[in-house]
Amino acid sequence: MRIERDSLGEKKLPDTVYYGIQTARALENFPVSGIREHPAFIRSYVWIKRAAAEANRDLGLLDADRAAAILKACDEILSGSLQDQFVVDVFQAGAGTSFNMNVNEVLANRALELMGKKRGEYGSLHPNDHVNMAQSTNDTFPTAMHLSALVLHTRVRTSLEQLTSSLRRKGEEFAEVIKSGRTHLQDAVPITLGQEFSAYAAALDRCAGFLQAAAGQLRELPLGGTAVGTGLNAAPGYRERAVAYLSKYTGFELTSAPDLREGMQSRLAIAAMASTVKLLALELTRVANDIRLLASGPLTGLDEIILPAVQPGSSIMPGKVNPVMAECLNMIAFYVMGSETTISLAAQAGQLELNVMMPVMIYSLLQSMELIANYLPVFAEKCIDGIRPNVERCRRYYETSPSLATVLNPVIGYNAAAEIVKQALRENRSIIDVVRERGILSEEELRKVFSRANLTGSSE
Repeated sequence: MRIERDSLGEKKLPDTVYYGIQTARALENFPVSGIREHPAFIRSYVWIKRAAAEANRDLGLLDADRAAAILKACDEILSGSLQDQFVVDVFQAGAGTSFNMNVNEVLANRALELMGKKRGEYGSLHPNDHVNMAQSTNDTFPTAMHLSALVLHTRVRTSLEQLTSSLRRKGEEFAEVIKSGRTHLQDAVPITLGQEFSAYAAALDRCAGFLQAAAGQLRELPLGGTAVGTGLNAAPGYRERAVAYLSKYTGFELTSAPDLREGMQSRLAIAAMASTVKLLALELTRVANDIRLLASGPLTGLDEIILPAVQPGSSIMPGKVNPVMAECLNMIAFYVMGSETTISLAAQAGQLELNVMMPVMIYSLLQSMELIANYLPVFAEKCIDGIRPNVERCRRYYETSPSLATVLNPVIGYNAAAEIVKQALRENRSIIDVVRERGILSEEELRKVFSRANLTGSSE
């Protein structure tokens, strides 16, 4: 055991741990969920500590030996070591002070070892004075929020592009499969199955554009504002150097926030990304719902598409296969929508110079982004890529749909077309048969008016 001291007193810690007394207090105070910070957030925080050490070394404020030890400790963690030492619960002290100190203490104690000292010998290298030099939780935590959200944004975009490509390929594959459209869940004019799937791809393309725009706001960092955005205790030139180092580490084009006071007060950029992820979830839910409807049956539903069978669907009904991949996507989307509500409430809860609700915001956002990034490729591979059209069912639906008479409006007028619909329904016949019987159109005109190209909007 070793004894560490802070402004509240002293505490014994196992000599095997790298975290210190303030982390130990957080473990006692916040035994809430057992959930630890996302790896991308830990990595982002260590990037910040590394950038700060380099900037302070360049400015002559951190001596070369201490700087070298801190940089080496950062590099070890960035390479994957000591991940089990970041133990603070995601539900913690406001603003994230506990986690900032967790990072400071782990880096300080590892740096001390690298200097040939014992853990806890903070006279040689201190978590606050050296690792946290020119920093505050209030500027480092939101900076780590932005960086980690940018990291996950890249993964979400990649996964979204894979799903969009799968939908687009199905749009091309199903281009010739004509079917009945539906509005109000009632029969409508024809459309092709390919047009439906191409529209899904277009909707997700639009979501990708929204995500890209939201990511642009995250590239502005509040680092260097320290406690309230005034930059107290940060030397001239520190902010610019630290942000430049972060750009180098991450590969992102990062800039300093135009107004560091606003950078402390407002979490609007995080809320914007969360709202954009929610918009994506809304579209994903709509697509999943359509997939389930189109595949419903096989005898008592629409049965226009056939989904790949990935697992048995029932513990009691033999042979049943369910749209489980779309169901899972629905549940993920519902979770994302709920998380966005949490983030919105936290974003408006900022008071005066600081929003202290940051820990729950970044946990909720990164969890949502992680779920989407993980699942969309699986959904594309195990559901969309294996969909087959039920061509005969699609053809029968559109040929017998009374809405097919809509194409006659420019030829014989709305009222006359309505009479044909009534007869077709009354006699349980197709619109084409009734038109042919009445002699309204010649066979050549019938072929032209009721051609796939004319019915689906691809004819001149």
